[in-house]
Amino acid sequence: MKQLITMGGGGFSMEPENPLLDRYILKQSGKANPKICFIPTASGDSDTYISRFYDFFEKEDCQPSHLSLFKPPTRDIEGFLLDKDILYVGGGNTKNLLVLWKEWGLDKMLKKAWEQGTVLAGISAGSICWFEEGVTDSYGDGLEPLKCLGFLEGSNCPHYDGEAERRPSYHRFIESGEVQSGIAADDGAAVHYIDRDIYKVVSSRPDAKAYKVYFKEKVHEEELETTFLGT
Repeated sequence: MKQLITMGGGGFSMEPENPLLDRYILKQSGKANPKICFIPTASGDSDTYISRFYDFFEKEDCQPSHLSLFKPPTRDIEGFLLDKDILYVGGGNTKNLLVLWKEWGLDKMLKKAWEQGTVLAGISAGSICWFEEGVTDSYGDGLEPLKCLGFLEGSNCPHYDGEAERRPSYHRFIESGEVQSGIAADDGAAVHYIDRDIYKVVSSRPDAKAYKVYFKEKVHEEELETTFLGT
């Protein structure tokens, strides 16, 4: 079973006091004490980001580690990754993430891990990267379409309600044909895929949603049924 969990926003980096999404991710490994590895490539392996990962996950029932491409923990990166139950990709610059992953062969390693049953998860850049296309701010001036890895079909837009330009830009790109139809997720919403199909949408905030966004004479938004993980 191949699993991918894509977050529009939220998790330890955006909601340090709200553990709902990250605990959901931990549960999906089916292990009592899963090995979870953080991949912070998109942030330039930010020490602060890595520290925040450990601050959260060291308090949970799991075995946290991280992979830095600037200071690799081992020569055998593939072996290091395939030993993990969950690989969690952080946010940042999606274009730089893709360039570095391809140079190091991480794109192929991650696909192998996914096909072998490792849970892949990610936020923002770590959500966009898995789709065929995404909406990114990687170029520093506004939002642009970006070709990505294609583990999942279609396009992706995170931070759908969290950044003012996300929704209108995504609509414009779909209407113009610059990106194909896809999935948008609010901050606090996560879309859980089994194989390449949506299994469930969950949220850490009562109002956070995910949407199918597509063009049929005009752009349509179809709200997906979302399960709030709180009480």
